[in-house]
Amino acid sequence: MISKPDKNKIRLRRHRRVRGKISGTAERPRLSVYRSNKNIYAQVIDDVKGVTLASASTLDSEVSGKTKTEKAASVGALVAKRANDKGISAVVFDRGGYLYHGRVQALAEAARENGLEF
Repeated sequence: MISKPDKNKIRLRRHRRVRGKISGTAERPRLSVYRSNKNIYAQVIDDVKGVTLASASTLDSEVSGKTKTEKAASVGALVAKRANDKGISAVVFDRGGYLYHGRVQALAEAARENGLEF
């Protein structure tokens, strides 16, 4: 019998492959995205020191929107605002092995509109 490949395993393989090529520094940290079925999380990470510089998720009280895509855009705007407050204007976007479509795309475009460059 042919077994269907596990989507999350394939995503993790893609994520590991991309993470080998990109990493965040203090000057240009990494904007990492994690998407669950219910929520979306974004972090600005300095990989050299191993610290999170700014973060936002749909669990924050400032996030608003009816649909998951609207909430993702709100998270993108919030993480960009928090990063700008800490003096971060340029990042490397890490989509976490997800397709650049839907919630991930909405988050990225909102972050760009609110002052992050990538």
